[in-house]
This record gives sequence, structure tokens and C-alpha cells, in this order.
Amino acid sequence: MSVALYKQMMRVNLKGILNYAFGSAFYILLMFWLYPGIAQNTAALDDIVATMPAGVGRAFSLSGFDSAEAFISGEYYGLILVLILAIVSVQLSTQLMARLVDRGAMAYLLSTPTTRVRIALTQACVLVSGLLIIMGATTLAGFAGKAWLLSDRYAFDAGSFAVLNAAAFLLFFAVGGIAFLVSAVSNDEKKALGISGLIVFGFYSLDLLGKLADSIAWMRDLSIFSLYRPGEIAGGGAFPALGFALLAAIGLASFAAATALFKRRDLPL
Repeated sequence: MSVALYKQMMRVNLKGILNYAFGSAFYILLMFWLYPGIAQNTAALDDIVATMPAGVGRAFSLSGFDSAEAFISGEYYGLILVLILAIVSVQLSTQLMARLVDRGAMAYLLSTPTTRVRIALTQACVLVSGLLIIMGATTLAGFAGKAWLLSDRYAFDAGSFAVLNAAAFLLFFAVGGIAFLVSAVSNDEKKALGISGLIVFGFYSLDLLGKLADSIAWMRDLSIFSLYRPGEIAGGGAFPALGFALLAAIGLASFAAATALFKRRDLPL
């Protein structure tokens, strides 16, 4: 990895990363602020959820309202955070590789005493750092929200909440790796952005559709989003060790493939 390049790329992209981090932190604090009012009507809300088709509850990770992490898993981790991190993964990976090739900046980097492998690894580290910053801010804001906004009479499992955040990070470590792979083999920024977006949101759509009805549940098997189950984690399910391992493996394999292919590909003059 090139330390100088890493510092420069972090400096260039830090403002955008921090905007997403602060936005995520603010939203989760809002969820904690709302929960005491929600908790007063949990029985009625649980009855409403029970009347919904089972697929709707699965699709949006509605696991009940009897604990703060269960409420937040459905209201935030099941949809809003997924969309935020999907956008970050696609946009940032494209900016770090395909944009530099498209605009000729990659040729400048390669004229310096560094290698393609070091450049690719450095850019991958910038992407992973961005995801870590966003998830770190989200996690810290969640624990701060518990301390400031919830009294001891509201159930909150800190362990489940930590696992929930680890699951979100690993999902987008894998998603980011796939988007980075597309960007590493692309010459055109817009095409890379479009292909990455199509793959990521295609995976998300397959998972969402597969949750809605048992007859098409097989669609979930085609999506890596099926390995991310915030409702089950918040509901006290077993530690998702296999899912975590698969997501980590997909991410590592994608980043490794991106580095290897970028090393061997022909770049436009």
C-alpha cells in the first residue's frame, strides 16, 4: 500500500464519507429518540405487524417492537442503512478506480515510482476505511443514543446491537468488493457506475422479492443480501458465523480479483 496515495485519497473523499457518517449517526439517534413513544404502544404495533402478510415482515426485517434494537433493525438496518451503504459502495468504488482511468489521472499515478498492485490495494483500503468510518459513527451513535435517550426500563441488548453493526459492515465489505471489481476493469466512469449499481440493486431486489412469497423464495439464494438478516439478529437468533464468513470471503475474493485484473489489463493512453 502507498501511504502517500492513501492520505491523498482519504483527503479527497473524506468530506463525502463524513457527510454519510453524520447522516447515519443522526438518523439512528432519531430512532432512539422515537423509541420511548413507540414502546408505550408495543402491543398494538405488534398486533398490526402480525396482521401483515408474513412476507412483508420478512422483507423489511420487522421483528417486533419489544426492544430498541428490534425496532431499529426494522426501521433502519433493514432498509435505510442498506440504501445508504449501497450508494456509498457504488459511488466511492467508481471514483477510486474507473474515474481515474476515464479522466487520465491513473496514467499520472502510474508514472510515479509505484506499482499497479500498490495502487489497487491502496484504493481498496480507502473504500474499506470509508465503510468503517460510517459504520463506526453509526455504532457509536447507537450506544450514545442508548445512554442519553433510553432509561434502564427499555430493553436493549448491546451484544445484539454490536453484531447487527458487524453484519452490516461485512455485507458492504462484500458489496463494495464487487463494485470495486467492476470499477477496476472499467475504462468509462458512467458505465462502471451503471454496471455496479445494476448488480448491487439487482441483488437487493432479488432478496426483497424472495422474502415476499414462499413460491419465489429461491430468488434469495441468488443474492448475497440473503446472508444479511438484521431481524433475526435483533430477535436473539444464533450468531450468524457462516454468513459472516461467506461475506468476508466474497469481499476478500472480489478485492483480490480486482487487484489481479487491474495489474494485467491494458489501460487507454
